Amino acid sequence: MSTIEHRLGFKPSLTCPLFCYYYSNSMATNTQFSIAAHIMACLGRAAGEEVNSAAIAGSVNTSASFVRRILARLSKAGLVKTATGKGGACWLARRPTDISLLEIYRAVGAPQAFAIHRYPVEKRCPVSCNIKSALGRVLNETQQSVEQRLSRISLAQVIADLRKK
Repeated sequence: MSTIEHRLGFKPSLTCPLFCYYYSNSMATNTQFSIAAHIMACLGRAAGEEVNSAAIAGSVNTSASFVRRILARLSKAGLVKTATGKGGACWLARRPTDISLLEIYRAVGAPQAFAIHRYPVEKRCPVSCNIKSALGRVLNETQQSVEQRLSRISLAQVIADLRKK
């Protein structure tokens, strides 16, 4: 038994590295929250003026239809108000000081900051058999910390930071 086999307690299969490489390199970074915060900051800087999705899309550097999909979620959460039609526009539903980043995060249904992988368990490996339960508590606590921090930061603070630069 090689040193690595001895440490792992089993002989890894040859397909595991390829499987792990494929999945670890094909996972996309989720940007829903940052895009939603960008949109909200645009609306907040507009200071109550109506802004259309095309103008916001120009700032985000994406399509207006994508911005409208995010705006629909923000509207459903009561964070923005929208007017439909040819001159469709949107604006903040509340003052930026009254909107937390946590509300934005939850409005768009952004995934948790960290997640446990979905690789199948290698039954011959004690680490593989137990890593998900061992990490579960730690990741839940980390998520709670992230959400607590987001709850203490207002959209107004983000907008103020934009003005400093």
